[in-house]
Amino acid sequence: MPAPRLYLTGASGTGTTTLGRALGARLGLPHVDTDDHFWLSSDPPFTHRRAPHERGASLEAALGADGWIVTGACEGWGDAAISKVNGIVFLSLNRAQRLVRLRRREAARFGPRILPGGDMVELHRGFLDWAMSYDDADAPGRSRHRQEAWLERQRAPVLRLDAVGAVNDMVQKVIEGLQIT
Repeated sequence: MPAPRLYLTGASGTGTTTLGRALGARLGLPHVDTDDHFWLSSDPPFTHRRAPHERGASLEAALGADGWIVTGACEGWGDAAISKVNGIVFLSLNRAQRLVRLRRREAARFGPRILPGGDMVELHRGFLDWAMSYDDADAPGRSRHRQEAWLERQRAPVLRLDAVGAVNDMVQKVIEGLQIT
């Protein structure tokens, strides 16, 4: 069997990056997150997008010739890389649990910058509003509706997982569900 080339995706806050890192460590594969290729480095972060053709080229350059794990969302701009996957994991989690996770993650990442008086308050509110709109059919950008339609067009096997439980248990579910040896 060829080396695993996996794409883990889902709504923001489902844990794709956390699961991807753990899966990469368990399988000895490099982990690449799409945010590192979608966004330019800036302060405050996540405010300047790369041009679409640069995103795809950057992602392709980060992937080796062997196995790898890509996490995040790159439908539309990372199709060349994703066409090489031999397994897709789609994580789901209800809106309330995603909000709890996102608030915890953003507080740990940005601290007082996202609190009243901080320089990232409005960015943070906008991000949470965007993330919570994922289940709305007419949501801008990434949405469940668009991701489901995209998943239907894929040739690689798709494993759907509820993003609950211990990370190590989820790693095992991916290994078993996609029959990774």
